[in-house]
Amino acid sequence: MAALAFPRHVRTAPKPSFFSNKPKANARTRISVQSSLTPPQLGFSDPFVLELAEALEDSLPSPSPPKLSPLERIREVSSETLLSTPWPSRKDEPFRFTDTSFIKNSKIYPVSGPPPQSLEAPPACSEDTQLLHLAIVDGHIVEFGSNLSGLPDGVYVGSLSNATSESLVKRVGEFVSGFDWGDLFWSINGVGAPDLAVVYVPAGCQVENPVHLTYYSAEASDEGSNKLPLSNPRVFVVVEKGGEVDIVEEFMGGDRSRCYWANPVLEVVIGEGGKVRHSYVQNQSPCATHIKWTSVRQEAESSYQLVEVSSGGKLSRHNLHVQQLGPDTVTELSTLHLAFDEQTQDLHSRLVLDYPRGSSRQLHKCIVANSQGQAVFDGNVKVNRYAQQTDAGQLTRSLLLEPRATVNVKPNLQIIADDVKCSHGAAISDLEESQLFYFQARGIDLKTARKALVFSFGAEVVSQLPNSFVQKKVENQIRELLDPQ
Repeated sequence: MAALAFPRHVRTAPKPSFFSNKPKANARTRISVQSSLTPPQLGFSDPFVLELAEALEDSLPSPSPPKLSPLERIREVSSETLLSTPWPSRKDEPFRFTDTSFIKNSKIYPVSGPPPQSLEAPPACSEDTQLLHLAIVDGHIVEFGSNLSGLPDGVYVGSLSNATSESLVKRVGEFVSGFDWGDLFWSINGVGAPDLAVVYVPAGCQVENPVHLTYYSAEASDEGSNKLPLSNPRVFVVVEKGGEVDIVEEFMGGDRSRCYWANPVLEVVIGEGGKVRHSYVQNQSPCATHIKWTSVRQEAESSYQLVEVSSGGKLSRHNLHVQQLGPDTVTELSTLHLAFDEQTQDLHSRLVLDYPRGSSRQLHKCIVANSQGQAVFDGNVKVNRYAQQTDAGQLTRSLLLEPRATVNVKPNLQIIADDVKCSHGAAISDLEESQLFYFQARGIDLKTARKALVFSFGAEVVSQLPNSFVQKKVENQIRELLDPQ
């Protein structure tokens, strides 16, 4: 295998919308931004973004949340940044290899209400009774398909609007404005999120059974249609000092011809000594667009482990940002991206280490098995000046199984501290002829040999999924990709 080394958002009287200079008849004012910035001062650089912002505002449920609620604050902050951010193009470095023009050319309409009660519950991991299950459909938290019985004392999983504890709402509010990163899609979610799902684990509590979050897009258009329904699920996870929890995120799309845009955001805050094991399984429709943000803040001596398997979507992009905010912090990131159709699988990760004795390990693997498929990896690890005695490693490995299959990798390690142990590397190849020969010499045909080698290539990541039921389900999905009916 050839290796490439690199040096590295109450009805009120009608009033002007924040997103328009003209008053709207019967408008519901949901975003009231106390800011010196008015629309003319913001300087709209992209009319398309302004039109989308107004559509997002109109789609929000009524009544709006209380003025000082965390969700309203998210909408306020996001509305400001959204209007000052143009739609990305290939000329922008973060989207250099990721074409989003087909989204802009579609007729985007935000999903405006919760799904009907008659909707069949999405097929999820609820078959495993050990999983605590919360269903999120088109960004709305729904009771059907959810099972939250048996939660430990003090643990809360559900919509923040249904939380009866004022202290919990206040606690979440302390964090929502603290995430200072994000791009246009982060802001679109912040303005358009109809609800805020919360997972709260109090200090010292260990949640034995995994919390399974099932995301499903009920509203969709048919393949070939120019319509693109947009949903904006948002989840906030707070794990207090010494708390532990397993989070399983599963994104499903149903029929292969369904077209929609899922734009989820997950924010995670881990207190001192807390542990979060995060499994992320993305199996959207091949005609779908999936752009996800995951942002994590880790306090001292905390641990965050991510295992990701992404195989669906015409365009799937994961923006992953992790920041270590204390010493002796551990971060482990393992991702597997599969492009078996004409699709783009994209991971942009950023890990910032600011304190001593931090540890991080990142393994990214991708398989591109279609001549029109591509994978993108842009991984940045930044070791700042006071992050002495840091131990950081980053490795990306890619399999290209078709002549025109494409992968663009950019491992990036920035080191400012001088007492560290850091490494990174990349490898891109097809299957080894010697490995194929080994199988054939034992009477195994070439097709079977290739399937076995491809499956084992991804098994290094899949085997790290902490829940056996989820792991088995993912393995079956990969087998179906390798041997389509």
